[in-house]
Amino acid sequence: MPSRTAFQSKTIVTDLVLPSETNPINNLFGGELLARMDRAASIAARRHSRRIVVTASVNHVAFNRSIPLGSVVMIEAKVSRAFTSSMEVYMDVWIEDRESGECVKANEAIYTFVAVDETGRPVKVPELVPETKLEKQRFDAALRRKQLSLVLAGKMKPSEATELKALFE
Repeated sequence: MPSRTAFQSKTIVTDLVLPSETNPINNLFGGELLARMDRAASIAARRHSRRIVVTASVNHVAFNRSIPLGSVVMIEAKVSRAFTSSMEVYMDVWIEDRESGECVKANEAIYTFVAVDETGRPVKVPELVPETKLEKQRFDAALRRKQLSLVLAGKMKPSEATELKALFE
C-alpha cells in the first residue's frame, strides 16, 4: 500500500453563514460548525484511505472567534497522521473578510476517523508522509495526542506511553 502526503487529502469546504444557522446574536451555531467540520474531515480521511470512514472522536475544538451572519467560512482539513486503521484530521477554519477578501483564522479542530470495510470492520490505511514544517509538527504531535487519549481511557499504561514518559515520571 503506497504512502500518501497530507496534501493528497487536503479538503477545503467553503460556505456562507445563513440566518437559520445562527444564534440570537447572529453568530454561527457551534453545532453547525461542528457538523461542517465533520463533513470536511470525513472527505479528507476518505481521500487518504480511499475507504469508507467513520468518525471515531472529536479530540479538540477551539472556538476562538465567532463567525457572524453572512460570513464566508472556509474549512481546510488534512490528515495529520495515519495509524493502523485510524487517521487524525487537523482542521483550520477561516473567515473571509467581505470587503478586503483577507482570510482570518477563526477556529481549529482535530477529529479522528477510522477506515472500515463494507461490514464496518476496521481496515489498514496508507502511511502518511508529512512534507512541510507544519505538517511535520502536527504529525509528531498526533502520536502524543493519541497516547494521551489511550492513557486517559485506561487502554494504555502510562509507562507504555513512549511520547509522554516525561509527564508521568
